Amino acid sequence: MEFKAKRFGELSGSEVYEILKARSAVFMLEQNIRCLDPDGVDYNCLHCFFEENGAVAAYLRAYPDSGKIRIGRVLTRTRGQGHGRMIMERGIKAARDAFGNLTVTVDAQKHAEEFYRKLGFETVSGEFLEEGVIHVRMELK
Repeated sequence: MEFKAKRFGELSGSEVYEILKARSAVFMLEQNIRCLDPDGVDYNCLHCFFEENGAVAAYLRAYPDSGKIRIGRVLTRTRGQGHGRMIMERGIKAARDAFGNLTVTVDAQKHAEEFYRKLGFETVSGEFLEEGVIHVRMELK
């Protein structure tokens, strides 16, 4: 697997296609989340992903927001192989290299709260509903 971290304008057409395909497969098909995924935020993001045989195996996007780095759209196409931890560790480093050593924030699906906690994130909000899924805001200082 090859790690890539690119701004939107640096992505090839096939990379954009594979990113959107992976996000649709995980969030729309697996998790049944119904929203307009290409939300306009992607243009300002650093897109971090592991590519394997031309396909996106793990992904996240990061962007500066109110003096913090916001991470979102975190996904893996395989489970139980450590790809989630790998994309978060490499993505956080790439985001801090790009945007500065800032606090990292993520709106975590409630069922993934422990995953983020193991990476050093702390819960900083109560539960809230986003796109029909219960989330909590978490931060890594």
